[in-house]
Amino acid sequence: MNKLFFFSSLALCLMFAVGIQAKEYNILALGAKPDGKTVNTEIIQKVINQVSESGGGEILVPAGVFLTGSLELKSNIHLFLAKGAVLLGSSNPYHYQEMKMPGRPDTDKKDDNSQMALLTAYKADNITISGSGKIDGQGRALALNIDSLHHLGDRIDPNYNTNSWRPSETVRPKLFYFSTCNNVNISGLELKNSACWGLSFELCHGLKINGVKVFNRAYWNNDGIDILDCRNVSITNCDINSADDGICLKSYYSKYANDSIYIANCTLRTSASAIKLGTASYGGFKNIVVNNIKVYDTYRSAIAIESVDGAVIHNLEIGNVKAENVSNVIFIRLGHRGGKDPGSIENVYIHDVKAQIAFGRPDINYDMRGPAIDFFHNPFPASITGIPGYKVEDIRIENVEIAYPGRASKGMAYIPLSRLSQVPEKISDYPEYHMFRELPAWGFYVRHAKGIVFKNVVLNIEHPDFRPPFVLDDVTDVTFNQLTLPENNSNIVIRKCSNWNYDANLKLNFVIAN
Repeated sequence: MNKLFFFSSLALCLMFAVGIQAKEYNILALGAKPDGKTVNTEIIQKVINQVSESGGGEILVPAGVFLTGSLELKSNIHLFLAKGAVLLGSSNPYHYQEMKMPGRPDTDKKDDNSQMALLTAYKADNITISGSGKIDGQGRALALNIDSLHHLGDRIDPNYNTNSWRPSETVRPKLFYFSTCNNVNISGLELKNSACWGLSFELCHGLKINGVKVFNRAYWNNDGIDILDCRNVSITNCDINSADDGICLKSYYSKYANDSIYIANCTLRTSASAIKLGTASYGGFKNIVVNNIKVYDTYRSAIAIESVDGAVIHNLEIGNVKAENVSNVIFIRLGHRGGKDPGSIENVYIHDVKAQIAFGRPDINYDMRGPAIDFFHNPFPASITGIPGYKVEDIRIENVEIAYPGRASKGMAYIPLSRLSQVPEKISDYPEYHMFRELPAWGFYVRHAKGIVFKNVVLNIEHPDFRPPFVLDDVTDVTFNQLTLPENNSNIVIRKCSNWNYDANLKLNFVIAN
């Protein structure tokens, strides 16, 4: 132990011993070095521990660059980063350790969830992280060092990805990882450059994230915010720019669920999907509201709703979404990749959406782009799909306007209406809007569904497309009300459907397919 650390630690211990009830504990005054070179992990962790043990208080990170490895936050801590303050994650992999979580429920999925992070917390309550400073994980340098150690044989990654030559998610630290915590508030900060996911919260109750800017494009799997089986969560007024999913709700625990989630007034740009439920979907998603979202330059789906591991998705409302230059606007998928039985998707209301679908790749100017679709294709429609015997139910699409590029070519791929059955089911495949390869509609493709309502839906197309705007296959109880389609492309193709209803004033041409 160096002399500076010894004396600063002694001063800190004396401060608590004599009972000084300071509201604010300045890490600079207590021995931390703001030079961006000195590793401050030990002194900052000691401050956190002793402030929490004394009943709590505010820990101030003043202006300056403070280098640190993993820090574990404790109960009743307010970590405040002043203007000009930077909490800089170390690029040394040995400065991160897996968080010990005795008593945590066993997760159903274990192959993509790092137990390491720059800021961690387990079973800690009443945590606030706020201010106008920055937290920078130096994720690219950290990930490349992890990669080098693997190849040197010093720190082997048993799940190393040999297809893309990168270390797996299980060995790369996140920026935040909070598990089983209550009353967590995060606001006002700039958070950037994780080696893996950005902000990750699991089994938490009472989580508020407001007014943060997340820039997470340093490396692969750079999600913005991930919520795993949490309750009473609000994510508001955030600006997220990520290489992977923007705001992603996941369910890793079959006996738990994401419940009472509110996401509003956020801007998202991503090389994957913007708002996503899934892919991991073992427990459930219920009582979720998403409102006033702007999505742009996004490669995959603006809205992705996926139950493929047995999860129940129920009572979901997504409204007031503006999506520009995206590959897909709505992707709803019930599959059976994992879990004992397929789950369910029901009571979903998507309304007041205006979207513009790109012809090319919307994220072409990104420095970190997600994996490209590995086949040539025509533009993809929005889709709502279940699997044989398990239907997506009670989906309402209202006040939605989508502009498609058209330009589909029969030479690229052609599925005649007499061969709709050739669209593969892909029951156990990873869910993605392009998972069925070519689709026979340009606007909406709906299969294995019940109780579907399209009200005041406007579909525009910039250039001709040989496909019909709608194809419905094995759909029961479908309603069309106030539907606007191009005059020269308004066929609605129906196969194995029953009980469809539509406004008599609509000039629609229904085509019955075999």
